Amino acid sequence: MSGEWRAASSEVRHYRDLLVWQKALTWVELVYEESRIWPSDERFGLISQVRRAAVSVPSNIAEGCARRSTPDFLRFLSIARGSLAEVETQLILAQRLAYIEEAALARLLEAADEISRMLSGLISKLEERTK
Repeated sequence: MSGEWRAASSEVRHYRDLLVWQKALTWVELVYEESRIWPSDERFGLISQVRRAAVSVPSNIAEGCARRSTPDFLRFLSIARGSLAEVETQLILAQRLAYIEEAALARLLEAADEISRMLSGLISKLEERTK
């Protein structure tokens, strides 16, 4: 079955079973909610950019898992981690431009940090299995 993946400790039948994918998808919803109130002149600028990069995080987790090859999965997890850092930078810029309040930024960055740690843990586990 496409999208199956065996984790080290338990079987993950689908990318939707991955907690990191679930958390990333919820985080994307939060990014969308927060960016709704940004200035309309940013619709094709920062809003579009931050949303595209945010969607890239769970999308790359899903695509990597569906590839069913450890090297491919690792590559896509690395891309997801890069997209996460891209969004963090854009959110910090949005706060500097007074588009987002500090408390909202802190919540989004805290969630991003958790996702980043989960991605790093999954990457480490997969790298151990390939040795």
